[in-house]
Amino acid sequence: MTAAARKRGWRFAEPSALPGFGPALGFTLAYLSFFVLLPLTALTLRPWEAGFDHFWGVMTNERTIDAFKLSFGASFVAACINAVFGTVVAWVLVRYDFPGRRLLDAFVDLPFALPTAVAGISLAAIYAPNGLVGSLFDPYGVRIAYTPLGVMIALVFVGFPFVVRSIQPVLEDFDSEAEEAAATLGAGRIRTIFHVVAPALLPALLAGFSLSFARAVGEYGSVIFIAGNIPNVSEIAPLLIVIRLEEFDYAGAAGVGLVMLVVSFVFLLILNALQGAAGRRGRA
Repeated sequence: MTAAARKRGWRFAEPSALPGFGPALGFTLAYLSFFVLLPLTALTLRPWEAGFDHFWGVMTNERTIDAFKLSFGASFVAACINAVFGTVVAWVLVRYDFPGRRLLDAFVDLPFALPTAVAGISLAAIYAPNGLVGSLFDPYGVRIAYTPLGVMIALVFVGFPFVVRSIQPVLEDFDSEAEEAAATLGAGRIRTIFHVVAPALLPALLAGFSLSFARAVGEYGSVIFIAGNIPNVSEIAPLLIVIRLEEFDYAGAAGVGLVMLVVSFVFLLILNALQGAAGRRGRA
């Protein structure tokens, strides 16, 4: 590193014992360009084929607005629920040893392995008015399947593992001596959790929340079976994209996708900034 670089505070990776930075960088750029940048560029350009008026008409349509509200609103609520209960599950799996712990740990990854269509059919069968759980609520006029509530339950299911797997490694590496020191200084259990443990978990929690939210926003297969797909009620934005494609309105479908991309990107950018700030605060 040159003296000028040291003065400016620049940091460079240590040279590797294995050569090949040039080919590796070229492969990385080519891979990202082909599989990420090109599709995103096409998605950005396609909505304007039919003109701005068509794009604006699709975006301001009441059906489209309601689909956006349901997709983003249900995804946010589902991510919040996963953030709370995912943290509890990760804590139990790491801090306690009990019979069946390994089996429970394996069940956490079930939404990863289960095909989304199978998950959707299973959830619809369970929460339908004549299902195992839905039949318990139906006599009281509470419907779960084919409503926004059913959509949220499906999104909780698919996003739950992201929170658990984001927090679990941090808890495993967390130094228990910090908790013992806090207890020695007279801090109670609740105060220790919120002032010692929680700051260390916050970056991982935000990462898990972001992943859960991002997965929920674009989820399709596990939602359409339990949602009922009623326009202006339980119709999600990804389904609206499919409907536009079936109507050969490719510009409209791309427009809906572009809006989802922009909103998700801004939201994740904010969460990443908060995660970075939490990480710096925790190290300080």
